[in-house]
Amino acid sequence: MNRLSSATLDRLPADVVRPGYDRAEVRCGVVHLGIGAFHRAHQAAIFDDALNAGDLRWGIVGASLRSVQVRDQMAPQDGLYTMLVRDGVSEQARIIGAVQRVIVAPEDPRALLDALASPDTHIVTLTVTEKGYKLDPATGALIEDDPQLVADIASLARPQTAPGYLVAALAMRKAAGLPPFTAISCDNLPHNGARLRGAVLDLARRHDPALTDWIAERGAFPQTMVDRIVPATTGEDVAALTTRFGIVDQAMVKTEPFLQWVIEDRFCGPRPAFGSGVQLTAAVAPWEEAKLRLLNGAHSGIAYLGGLAGMEHVHEVLALPQARAFVDALWDEAQTTLSPPPELDIAAYRDALMARFDNPTLRHRTRQIAMDGSQKLPQRLLAPIMARLGTGQGIAALSLGFAAWVRWQAGQDDLGQVHEVDDPLADEIAASLADAVTTEERVAAILRFDAVVPPALASNTAFRAALVRWLTILETQGALAALATFHGET
Repeated sequence: MNRLSSATLDRLPADVVRPGYDRAEVRCGVVHLGIGAFHRAHQAAIFDDALNAGDLRWGIVGASLRSVQVRDQMAPQDGLYTMLVRDGVSEQARIIGAVQRVIVAPEDPRALLDALASPDTHIVTLTVTEKGYKLDPATGALIEDDPQLVADIASLARPQTAPGYLVAALAMRKAAGLPPFTAISCDNLPHNGARLRGAVLDLARRHDPALTDWIAERGAFPQTMVDRIVPATTGEDVAALTTRFGIVDQAMVKTEPFLQWVIEDRFCGPRPAFGSGVQLTAAVAPWEEAKLRLLNGAHSGIAYLGGLAGMEHVHEVLALPQARAFVDALWDEAQTTLSPPPELDIAAYRDALMARFDNPTLRHRTRQIAMDGSQKLPQRLLAPIMARLGTGQGIAALSLGFAAWVRWQAGQDDLGQVHEVDDPLADEIAASLADAVTTEERVAAILRFDAVVPPALASNTAFRAALVRWLTILETQGALAALATFHGET
């Protein structure tokens, strides 16, 4: 059967939205590092909007820093793919044409460097996950013993990390007399712009102090907050779309109607006239904090408790009254630690989040959300825990969510099913827990793991007691019993 491509666009059903611009006239003003499903359903759709509005500077060169999978999905399709937007009762199919080509960096690092150093490139966006920045999640410093970072500190001739590519390309731009690009982290890092800037400047300083000064003076690293639920595409999704289209699309993505991108208005070059879903602001931090602690914090709690109970999807977990009560209580706790901007109505935001979580057509998998917990939970759960303990407030829901992550490290759910602990620190955490026999010893081992738990929090007796209590219930009775206990006490 034919693949989606420029040649087969006219064979699609009439209700499918197609690019409204001449792709042959598009220039690539954006390079994106980490071209996964989230980027294709979020930033790429926004740049596609700019192209549809007539500004043809905003095509995308996508880059994978690891896998060939996305390149192999998209190259036979001329970079085209379907974005399915599902709200539970309807579905809209739109073909996104913004991505012009995809580079696999380990195969051809020079091609990526040339794209980053091109005079057409004005913006570089990143979705490389928290671990891709090579930063200690607790301190924000470069992880200097990371093998890839060690290589980039030694030489940037063939970069291996995202900061390495940025520094090498910025050096090329400086040498060519070009201005720097605006680099925008779209990952769920706290203060992501400042952290990306710090990583780039720190690495640049190891190679060229003059380059470091040039980047610091002329570059731009806006803070940003992104929000859209994008579940992993399954084989069943591809098969269903094939039946609908009569054409195969191996690069399709599925998502929800909601889309938000809050960007600090700090650019060092051109930017599109951003449209719907994008908000430029002087201060991103309050938006970022609300999203991390409400949406992402609840998602993590749902993922670990639901995953331990053997439940596959978010909406299935929230069908349980006790799980719904847990999420509401977690939001009650986290909300007291926020300083929301005037434009953000927290009550309305919470209602909207619950409706998004309830969307059954997304089929957002708990195990997808459970990945990389060591990188995510410091900002999602531990930061609000520290804030509440500092003002003498309770932490019952937040600590239950964190205890569920600790339980997840055992690699087996309450039904006896084995799961992979997909986390960059999985081996180190497992080693730290290996000799722990009792629940108290396991809690003590986790609290000593300062790459995740800040020492000031690890020494807090109330936090330790809450973890011991919840982990005991999780280990002896299971996640559903823990939720029932929590519900009975609230």
